[in-house]
Amino acid sequence: MKKLMHILFLSCLKATELIEKKFRFRLSFREKLQLKMHKSMCDACTRYEKQSILIEKGLSTLDEKVPDEKDIVHLKHLIIQKLENTSG
Repeated sequence: MKKLMHILFLSCLKATELIEKKFRFRLSFREKLQLKMHKSMCDACTRYEKQSILIEKGLSTLDEKVPDEKDIVHLKHLIIQKLENTSG
């Protein structure tokens, strides 16, 4: 029975590792089951997962929006103009 408990139940540290692992790799059936069992009893890890999903979505949109070199040069000129107009 003790061995079964050890297989099914995770610590919060291990649960958060699996949550992060899930974004990059496929979890095994055992890992999915362990994580589901843990989250059913742990509100903190459930909130952690929701926050991690939100952060991942935000980071993925940043990767998609890499500015063009022309845009960067144009922005630099605009900033210099604004600085010259306010200081002059």
